[in-house]
Amino acid sequence: MTSSRTTKGRGQLYDTILDTIGDTPCIRINRLAPDGVRLYVKAEAFNPAASVKDRLAVSIIEEAERSGALKPGQTVVEATSGNTGIGLAMVCAAKGYPLVVTMAESFSVERRKLMRFLGAKVVLTPKAEKGFGMYNKAVELADANGWFLASQFETDANAKIHENTTAREIMADFDGDRLDYVVTGYGTGGTVSGMGRVLRKERPDTKIILSEPANAQLIGSGSEQGRNETGQPAHSHPAFEPHPIQGWTPDFIPLVLQEAIDGKYYDDLIPVAGPVGMEWSRKLAQQEGIFTGVSGGSTFAIAMQIAETAPEGTVILCMLPDTGERYLSSPLFEAVPDYMTEEEVALSHSTPGYQMAAE
Repeated sequence: MTSSRTTKGRGQLYDTILDTIGDTPCIRINRLAPDGVRLYVKAEAFNPAASVKDRLAVSIIEEAERSGALKPGQTVVEATSGNTGIGLAMVCAAKGYPLVVTMAESFSVERRKLMRFLGAKVVLTPKAEKGFGMYNKAVELADANGWFLASQFETDANAKIHENTTAREIMADFDGDRLDYVVTGYGTGGTVSGMGRVLRKERPDTKIILSEPANAQLIGSGSEQGRNETGQPAHSHPAFEPHPIQGWTPDFIPLVLQEAIDGKYYDDLIPVAGPVGMEWSRKLAQQEGIFTGVSGGSTFAIAMQIAETAPEGTVILCMLPDTGERYLSSPLFEAVPDYMTEEEVALSHSTPGYQMAAE
């Protein structure tokens, strides 16, 4: 019989919430993984604001502080589908910067509430204008008010933090072990570009697999992204269609992602349908107890696809960008009732007391 669980503390005290960013765990998948394959997920929800974008947020702000681009008390502005905005709201709250976020109205309501709860202002843009619209609104506000534009889609602070932290954590966690595949999606492209810088040099045998929505295959289309002289998108990408994988694939190819494309940092590009990602998100929750959103479920769908045909002994790592709590008002939770299912009502009626009235 094994002993009862105990804990021993981290062995250190933290001066700020920002010092807790990173060092997220790689967790083995036990019930869903095929026999003979070791499948792990890197659970970025363990970051303090519950997503991989906490890394990006602290990197943008601290790199701008070091360079002098961000002045004390200056307002920060950024366009985001939610997770970067939440991460920036946390960082700006901890450091004392006002934050204004622009976000298309199509993204989940809880995201804007979380940002406002953390002290940010959220300016909504029409969903018909897509990501390009919220992006241009942030640029307008920055230019009109002299605010600091975070520029998550262009800044090298994005890939740099993944090069310095995410990739290094993976290298350390799999030191002395095989690692055959790393699977990730993309929003800004910072994760794949930053990891690619390290893994291509130090673990060249590890294959990096990139995914994007099946109905919005920007990279897969082969069409180049038009840009202005600073690398910002000049227009929406012609291959874009609205898709349900929030946080993935805006309607343009970010400059940060372009590095991974040009540098051939990934070995294969595999599309995934949004409903498939939702199904795997539910399976991860209900069969592994791992709570992730549509983007995590979509990445995991590709990892499972690889695992099903992989040779015995294969080791796969799948990036899970965030927590499922960001999606409560999204289609991911549409089938989850607010009251009781018929089975739950039957359970209630199976004993005489404490019964709710029928709804």
